[in-house]
Amino acid sequence: MGRPVNAIELLPALRDLFSRHPEMIDLEPWHLQWALFALGYTTKLEDEAEISAAVRVAHTDFGGEAA
Repeated sequence: MGRPVNAIELLPALRDLFSRHPEMIDLEPWHLQWALFALGYTTKLEDEAEISAAVRVAHTDFGGEAA
């Protein structure tokens, strides 16, 4: 199994995911956890807290506010 990744490592994956699938921008971290895995961005289900932290930064890239 792959090692856990942190929010900084998840950020590029989320930016790419959101640019390719803008409908996913408002998904909850638990849903993004599965989407990142299912679409091959990660090799395992990553920690929701790390995803949530990365999402807060990624949202600012797409004109949203940091939650």
